Amino acid sequence: MQSAELHAPDTADAAGAPDTAGAPDTADAPGAAPAVVPADALRIGSGRTLKFEGRPYGSGISYFLVDNDPGQGPDLHRHPYPETWVVLEGEARITIGDEQLIATAGDTATVTAGVWHGFKNSGTARLRIMCIHASDVMVQENLE
Repeated sequence: MQSAELHAPDTADAAGAPDTAGAPDTADAPGAAPAVVPADALRIGSGRTLKFEGRPYGSGISYFLVDNDPGQGPDLHRHPYPETWVVLEGEARITIGDEQLIATAGDTATVTAGVWHGFKNSGTARLRIMCIHASDVMVQENLE
């Protein structure tokens, strides 16, 4: 079992400074005015998945809103905080430690901090799943 360095994916430039392009000033985050963040501002590349990190908006959580085709999903990784999944559509095979669970639309699953986990779309149609991170920034260690 090998592991990569702990990092916040896609959130830092080469010098390690957070990527805050287009985000509100974090100095105002604790008392930030209500705002709607457009989905296109959260979209990862040209895909269907959205990524929200709460810190720039004064929110204590971050999330991925994943929209995957059959067989797709993240490999094993872990975070220094808990994660909660809510399946919105489709079927997911969620791996938590040595356990594999099947979750379908409406189901919720959780993993505690530091536990290796991942999921794949195990169905025959799209999987839409909300991955809620109990942190205002995402920190992830990938198992390679």
